[in-house]
Amino acid sequence: MWTMSESDAEEQATDPEDSSENGGVPSESEVRLVHAARNGDNAAFGELVQRYERRVFKVIRRFIPDLEMATDLVQESFLRAFERIDQFDPSRRFGPWLFRLAVNLTYDHLRKIRRRGKWALFTDAGEDRAPDPAVVDPRKNLDLSQEVQVVLAEIPEAYRTVLILRDLEGFCTADVAAVTDRSEATIRWRLAEARKMFREAWERRERRAEKTRLVQDDI
Repeated sequence: MWTMSESDAEEQATDPEDSSENGGVPSESEVRLVHAARNGDNAAFGELVQRYERRVFKVIRRFIPDLEMATDLVQESFLRAFERIDQFDPSRRFGPWLFRLAVNLTYDHLRKIRRRGKWALFTDAGEDRAPDPAVVDPRKNLDLSQEVQVVLAEIPEAYRTVLILRDLEGFCTADVAAVTDRSEATIRWRLAEARKMFREAWERRERRAEKTRLVQDDI
């Protein structure tokens, strides 16, 4: 089973030839690998995995904090890509198609979690209410990256995806559009809205934290 350390996951693993600077045109090496993989060459598909595995892992970890689950989703993403490689249009870049599979699988997983109620604590975006001083706020011990993840969870899925891919992972607008199957104009609009939503959600969280501090100071 493929595994990865968190330090490895911080590295970028994209091929310079396959960057967005190519204007959406796949590199010759990628075309060769995809063609070979579509014809049953497992070694060629393995090279595609090596090119993208770290970046896919890094993207999924933006949505899934659990290391083991994120690793499982990476493996499932590549398995699905392998099973559907014959459906891929080789005239397009492999990366955006792969990331679309990975993001969709990740959201499927998150929906299952929400149905079981495990994210209720962090996704309640309702009206502010006075905190109960007897209840310890589990968010107070979160580091900054965890706080960002908590706030991101309050943003609707379509906007959250754009914000994560564009602002946190550095995808260009064209690639975000390809991953989400939306126009670049739509992506630019959603990004502006997502940034606004994030700012408002962050401010709500700060107000709640301040209320908690004031209540505890009065005890």
